[in-house]
Amino acid sequence: MTIAELQANEEIRQREFPVCASKVFLSHAGVCPLPRRVADAIARHADDCTRGDQEDAVPKEFTAETRSLAASLIQARPDEIAFVGPTSLGLSFVAGGLPWRRGDNVLVYFNDYPSNVYPWLALAEQGVEVRYLNIRELGKIRLVDVQGQVDENTRLVALASCHYISGWRINLEAIGKFLRSRDILFCVDGIQTLGAMPLSVRNVDFLAADAHKWLLGPCAAGILYVRREVRDRLRPIVHGWHNVRSPNFLTQEDMRYRPDAGRYEAGTHNFAGIFGLRAALELIHEYGITEIGLDLVRKRMSLVEALHQRGYTVLQPAPPPDNIGAIVSFFRPATDMSAIHSRLLDAGVVSSLRELPDHTVVIRFSPHFYNTDRELERAVSLL
Repeated sequence: MTIAELQANEEIRQREFPVCASKVFLSHAGVCPLPRRVADAIARHADDCTRGDQEDAVPKEFTAETRSLAASLIQARPDEIAFVGPTSLGLSFVAGGLPWRRGDNVLVYFNDYPSNVYPWLALAEQGVEVRYLNIRELGKIRLVDVQGQVDENTRLVALASCHYISGWRINLEAIGKFLRSRDILFCVDGIQTLGAMPLSVRNVDFLAADAHKWLLGPCAAGILYVRREVRDRLRPIVHGWHNVRSPNFLTQEDMRYRPDAGRYEAGTHNFAGIFGLRAALELIHEYGITEIGLDLVRKRMSLVEALHQRGYTVLQPAPPPDNIGAIVSFFRPATDMSAIHSRLLDAGVVSSLRELPDHTVVIRFSPHFYNTDRELERAVSLL
């Protein structure tokens, strides 16, 4: 089924996405509602687990197949994918696992989502200098900005693939190519892009992303990508029976890590979450990430025009094609945006309320591919 066919068939749309029966859900940059097939996959696994050993309820090739699905979505290799849960945990694994030297510096964007700032700030205790990327507009990070703010002591640049409020999507390809030419590691918080737009890690060293936003999966069922060529530079900071060699569950004197990204998975998997993740990945693959991205770009452009017509200021209203994300944040001066947000919610339209660094309050719309144009028109009419 195509996206257009889904949007045109209300019976199928509500069956696949039950939230549509009662709400216009425009907050996928926050925490998504689960599609029916994702909830069913978790429920079936939970029911299977009532009959015996929980691990016996997991098919033999299930984990490997799920790694492959995740890898293909970001153009990676299956052995580069680890199941570690929340984005914050994956990013912390990278920050805590690299061999830093006193005098190294890391370039981050201070007004990024806190999950992609705090793990790097903590490195100051090791003598690492944390530098803040200086840009003029919220989230608008360009290649030239990065080029002008790294030096010979920069070991890593940590950025989000898309800013969580402004909706500006960085050019991973261009920034990544430049950093690799300088032998600077590139770590990406990919949660605001994974499942919404095509995403390639060809020039990325590390990427972490949970499943509970655009990927339409359960909370704390995310992935950590570690490029094969830099794997030996990132030591595991958690240890257990699963990532350290333990034949017959016996402790060995020498600690030998798994040869693949499983070295970052210390213990038993969150299989209930991974069953949900698997179903979500299959859903995204079924409709096609390229097609999903095109649909979300079209919706963003339509929303920007409609909001401008009603006198609202939109953050990053017209970015270049490579920088268009799926997030639309807006406000109107001398207007109580909190009251408007509440009115939307009372009418069954779910959006997000966010605050900018200058304390301006904005409403954030983040529709997904299953949302219809009629739903967006209804949301705008309530403004």
